Amino acid sequence: MYQYKFVKVDLKGILQSKPEEDYHELIHEHAREGWRLFQIFAPNTYGFGTAAFLELIFERSITDYH
Repeated sequence: MYQYKFVKVDLKGILQSKPEEDYHELIHEHAREGWRLFQIFAPNTYGFGTAAFLELIFERSITDYH
């Protein structure tokens, strides 16, 4: 069985959206805590098809942390 964690990273800019946070560092921080990057997802889009934010999805085994 797995546990999942969702981390929202807001994007800024109009046509070229850029992350407001260093998502590479977020991934490294979570890896040190035993999380594995499962997926990066951009759920919302605006008029020009650009995302409003990214959702980083992490997973880890529940048996490892109970």
